[in-house]
Amino acid sequence: MSPASEPAASRPLRKDAERNRQRILQAAREVFALRGLEVTLDDIAHHADVGVATLYRRFASRDELIQALYEDRLDNLVACAEEGLRNPDPWAGLNDYFVKAAEAIAGNHGLRDILFSRTYGQDQIDEKRRRLQPGADALVARCHAAGLLRPGVTGTDIAMIHYMMSSVLEYTEHAEPGLWRRYLATLLDGLRATPGAGPLPHPAPEAETIDKLAQHWKPPRRNRQ
Repeated sequence: MSPASEPAASRPLRKDAERNRQRILQAAREVFALRGLEVTLDDIAHHADVGVATLYRRFASRDELIQALYEDRLDNLVACAEEGLRNPDPWAGLNDYFVKAAEAIAGNHGLRDILFSRTYGQDQIDEKRRRLQPGADALVARCHAAGLLRPGVTGTDIAMIHYMMSSVLEYTEHAEPGLWRRYLATLLDGLRATPGAGPLPHPAPEAETIDKLAQHWKPPRRNRQ
């Protein structure tokens, strides 16, 4: 084969490889969202209708596939906090952040698993998870400066509320998908600075405590669908 003809002959292979890669990513997106990150690469290959060897040629490990899928999802959550900080109303900015974050994890078990556990992903995913806390801290600080939050509320309380909402979603999403909105509103009302709302009865967790919780958090046992 001449040098001139070699690139032309290889183009269909590159197109096939990219097509398979996109099929694998779409299949992983669907399977992870439905069943969480505990699924095997064999499960994903079956859903994508490709051979396991084809999957491994594109992604050497589950962590590599998780990284390809979830880096942008975590970036979107960081952007939600930044958007909340641009809202001229501090309380509305905090509320909107919570709602958008809950909407993002509703129906997406994989995103929940990667947010609340340190089991999955590589260093890049860990770095993006760490970027979430400063936005929550800033939203809380702005509400405190405006006198809108009860004493003692911190950014780590925001992380704990995310954990709580994840549990509500696990219990309710199959029977009544929108029910989480009721309980998020109840939780947020409990954070407001209102007459008679004194300090909370236990100190807020430290950031190290949140990280320790994440290291021990296990995804719920979900039905294989």
